[in-house]
This record gives sequence, structure tokens and C-alpha cells, in this order.
Amino acid sequence: MKYEPLISNYYYHIFNQGNNKEDIFIEEMNYVYFLELLNKYICPIATILSYCLLKNHFHLLIQIKDIPEEKQVSKAFSNFFNSYAKSINKKYNRTGSLFRDRFKRIKIT
Repeated sequence: MKYEPLISNYYYHIFNQGNNKEDIFIEEMNYVYFLELLNKYICPIATILSYCLLKNHFHLLIQIKDIPEEKQVSKAFSNFFNSYAKSINKKYNRTGSLFRDRFKRIKIT
């Protein structure tokens, strides 16, 4: 499946859920860590307007900043999700994919 690229200055609804509808947030500190990684990886390339973190999925409303390199945006999201998934897998002694699929995105017009 081909995904629409995230384009500078556009707004997007970004969301994903746990693989097999499993929880992606097990403890309170997981929410905090997710937000810390969001700040580290996503804030440099996007403005976060709103977020909703639920036990087995999340939603973000963002605006992509004026970034000249499109690959920089996709790399930031890749680093963000990989960092979170690896930390959860290590902490809870689990293996495999944490998230269901690549994150979904809907352009807000």
C-alpha cells in the first residue's frame, strides 16, 4: 500500500493502534515516555496541535513545519516509532511488532 507523503505546512491526523489490538501503553510511565519521544523526534519537524493517548491506540493532530527535505519528516517518524517499540519490547520482555502497521495519516483540508 502506497502512503501519501507528509507535506510541509499541511495538517494531518496521525494514528495507529497496537498489533492485534494489544495495549501499547501498559503503565502510566509509558504515556510519559511516548510524549518525551514525541517531543524529541516530532516537535522539530511538526507542530503538535492535539493528541489523545488511549491504552491500545493514539491520535495526533499535527502541522508539518516548513521542512525542505521530505525524507527528514519520514525519518523522524520512523525513529520515533522504532524507539518507542524497542523500549516497550525490552522493558516488558516481548518480541515482534508493537504497532499494527505503518501509522495512518489523513490530510486535513
